[in-house]
Amino acid sequence: MATYDNNNIFAKILRGEIPNTTVYEDDHVLAFDDIAPQAPVHVMVIPKGKYISMTDFAETASDTEIAALNRAVLKVVEAKGLKESGYRTLVNNGDDGGQEIPHLHIHVCGGKPLGPLFSK
Repeated sequence: MATYDNNNIFAKILRGEIPNTTVYEDDHVLAFDDIAPQAPVHVMVIPKGKYISMTDFAETASDTEIAALNRAVLKVVEAKGLKESGYRTLVNNGDDGGQEIPHLHIHVCGGKPLGPLFSK
């Protein structure tokens, strides 16, 4: 597994070096509006720990951190009014999964019909 890069954009956001519009925060998680949204609602949910990917997180995070990340997604869904209309969560993992930033992040998208995940 790769070494965590302390200079990735999410690490800088967590350190307060790059501003964000916080949607939800607790001791383990930060959720904020995406700066280049792909849907009317597009929120990034990231653990505060130094986790590169979902694989890294699932293998090494504490049960408390895992629960906090999952609960944070629901807090975002509620805060953005997506609970009834629906939403999509997406995690890109590794090169083949299209992961661009080496810090685990969950996209929460909604606010309109999102269509199929992949085009045919």
